[in-house]
Amino acid sequence: MKKGFNIFIFLILILLSGCSAVSKKTEIYSQNHVLKGMASWYGKEFQGRLTASGEEYNIRYYTAAHKSLPFGTIVRVTNINNGKSVRVKINDRGPFVKGRVIDLTPKAFESIASTKKGVIPVKIEILDDSDTFRYKS
Repeated sequence: MKKGFNIFIFLILILLSGCSAVSKKTEIYSQNHVLKGMASWYGKEFQGRLTASGEEYNIRYYTAAHKSLPFGTIVRVTNINNGKSVRVKINDRGPFVKGRVIDLTPKAFESIASTKKGVIPVKIEILDDSDTFRYKS
């Protein structure tokens, strides 16, 4: 009985090891793109408008704009100055200011820095791209 249970556990571990939250395509993307840079926040004037993904923008949600990551990708944004991090979902495009890599909602930005700072250096880690989607042209 114990031998059968051990084999069962071993098989489960093998199956789980094949499951990854980040696809091979996203791993390659992260190796070929800069995932460090300056982050900013964007806010109140966009409240209630539709984001590029079609979702309604809400300043109280943990979402972000990135130039090319697929909508629905979950990333961890870490403030390089203080080590604080926040998880956000990519649901919009931007930032459109040279030198910036990601725009956060005020709620997400406040988790890692004061919005009075405006711009901070960050590192971006892709955590999950299993729920991503793209619009057909």
